[in-house]
Amino acid sequence: MSDDRILEARGIGVRFGGVRALDQVDLGLRQGEVCGLIGPNGAGKTTLFDVVSGIRRPDEGRILLDGADITRRSPVWRARHGMRRTFQRQQLFGQLTVADNLLVAQEWRGGGGGFAADLLAAPTRRARERERRSRAATVLRECGLDAIGDDYAGALPVGRARMVELARAVADPPRVLLLDEPASGMTADERGQLSAVIRHLADEEGCAVLLVEHNVAFVMELCARVVVLDLGGVLAQGTAAEVRADPKVRDAYLGTAAA
Repeated sequence: MSDDRILEARGIGVRFGGVRALDQVDLGLRQGEVCGLIGPNGAGKTTLFDVVSGIRRPDEGRILLDGADITRRSPVWRARHGMRRTFQRQQLFGQLTVADNLLVAQEWRGGGGGFAADLLAAPTRRARERERRSRAATVLRECGLDAIGDDYAGALPVGRARMVELARAVADPPRVLLLDEPASGMTADERGQLSAVIRHLADEEGCAVLLVEHNVAFVMELCARVVVLDLGGVLAQGTAAEVRADPKVRDAYLGTAAA
């Protein structure tokens, strides 16, 4: 894989007992690239996401960020170095408002001056708070959520909640974004908004995006490159047109999913 790749998975292998969930998987992402990861159920897509995000350590292989081996780094370390992830199962703070979910995502950088500054409402703390709220407002607007910023996240329908998860993931600007079934439960209009946000992140902010999605038409329209997993291995990869035309892919997946 070439040196211009911000993220690389090299020779990833994962075993569950006698079952090989991933077998010598290679994958790379360039800055500003949107790559789709598709395949039948049980192909290993979420397992690969777990390895890349640090939730699971592989039995074989390495994960590289900017060419440095981060295989043993924690999910928290990866998040603080620009890697963000959403999950199939929604992980919002339901008791907080939509806006507060985005503010929480920025809190790890500190409030400006520590605990004493918080108690005294020091200028550094007030300045940092203004920055956080300004960033949250910008992201809410870009994601089409500004009208519901004061609504509680736990009361939202599935499609809106998915978009809030994305907004929270990008509230602190990511370098690598992993999206697991981001379009699930969304209406056509919401999918259009999601696509526009992802394209903006890649084209304007240079974020590398890897997404797992069962909506094949959504993937083919959005992604410059598509990787197909089957039985734990890479079956094919290329442009949407190349993947659609590959007979192995049609036999293993597209023939039974959506062409």
